[in-house]
Amino acid sequence: MLRNIFDPALISALKSTFDHARNVVITCHTSPDGDAIGSCLALKEFLTKKGKSVYVIVPNYFPDFLRWMHGVDDIIQYDRAFAHSKTLIQHADLIVVLDFNDLSRLNELQLPISLSRAKKVMIDHHEHPTRFADISISVPAMSSTCELLYRIFMLIGRDSDINRHAAEDLYTGMCTDTGQFTYNSNDPEIFEIVAALMRKGIDKDRIIRNIYSQNTLDRYRLQGYVLAHKLVVDDTLHAAYFALTKEELAQYNYLKGDAEGWVNIPLTIKGVKVSISLREDTEKPQINVSIRSLDDIPANEMARRYFNGGGHFNAAGGRLSCSLDEAIRIAQEALEAYRPQLTAEAPQPEA
Repeated sequence: MLRNIFDPALISALKSTFDHARNVVITCHTSPDGDAIGSCLALKEFLTKKGKSVYVIVPNYFPDFLRWMHGVDDIIQYDRAFAHSKTLIQHADLIVVLDFNDLSRLNELQLPISLSRAKKVMIDHHEHPTRFADISISVPAMSSTCELLYRIFMLIGRDSDINRHAAEDLYTGMCTDTGQFTYNSNDPEIFEIVAALMRKGIDKDRIIRNIYSQNTLDRYRLQGYVLAHKLVVDDTLHAAYFALTKEELAQYNYLKGDAEGWVNIPLTIKGVKVSISLREDTEKPQINVSIRSLDDIPANEMARRYFNGGGHFNAAGGRLSCSLDEAIRIAQEALEAYRPQLTAEAPQPEA
C-alpha cells in the first residue's frame, strides 16, 4: 500500500476533470526524454481506455532509443506539423502538460498552448513551478513524472486501468530518470511500484536493452573522442566540462539522443563534484546545456543563474543563445562562482 502524498481535494478535482474531458491533448517539454515520452504515452493509454479522444503533441524530435515504445508512431511533432497540431489544440477541451513546470519549456509550442481556452492540468516533479494551469500537481520529491502518474492512476482508477503498454511506459520513465535506479531512488516505494508494473507482464530486461543497448558504432567513437580530446577536468574546482560543435557531431553521424547520459561520466572521476555538457544544437542557433552534480552542489540553481534553465537539485539543464566559446566562458564563470562549495571538504562521519 503506497502512502497518500496528495491533497484529496486536488485528486478529486483531477478525476472530475478527466471524467468530463472528451478531446485531450497531452504535451511535454522540448527535447523530450524517457520520462517525458513515457508519461505522455502512459496517460494516453489510461485516458483512451476510458473512451477519450487523445493526442500526444511534443515540441520537437525525441531520441531514437525511445522509438520501440508502443504508440510512439502516433506522436505528433509540433515543429513538423504546425497546422495539424494547432487544429488539435483548438479542438481540445483539456490540455495536460507533463514533466515540466513552466510553459517556456515548450519553446514555439508555448504560444498555441497558452492561447487555448481548454482546461489545463500540470503534473510534474520539478522544483519551483509557475502558475499557469487550472490544476497543478507538483511533487519534487518524486523520482519521476512517471512515478507520480502511477500513484495518481491508482487513486483515480483501478489497477486494471493500467495495461501492459502503460506499465512499460511508466517503467521507462522511472528507469531513465533515475539512471537505472542509481540515483534519486532511495524510497522503497519506488520498487514496490516497479514490482507492480512487472506483475503487468513487462519485461524490464528487454526494456533496458531497448533503451541502453541499441547504440551505433559512431556513438561510441564520438564518446571516445569526447573523453580523449574534449573533456576538461579542473582539479582545483573539482569540476569538469566538455563542449561539442555541430561540425564535430556531424563528423560522427550524430543522432538525437547520442549524447544522452555523457554528462554523468565525469562524476565517476574521483574528486569531481559537478559536470557540465555544452553542445551546439543541430537544428537551432543555441547551445544545449546539461549539468549534473553530487551531494549539496545545486545544479538547478546554477542552471537558473547562468544558463536560462532549471531542473532538479543534482540534475538540471538550460540553453544559451551565444557562440560555443562564449558558452565555455559562462560555464567557467559559473564554476568559479561555486568555488566555495566545490572546494569545501565533505563532513566526516561522527566516530
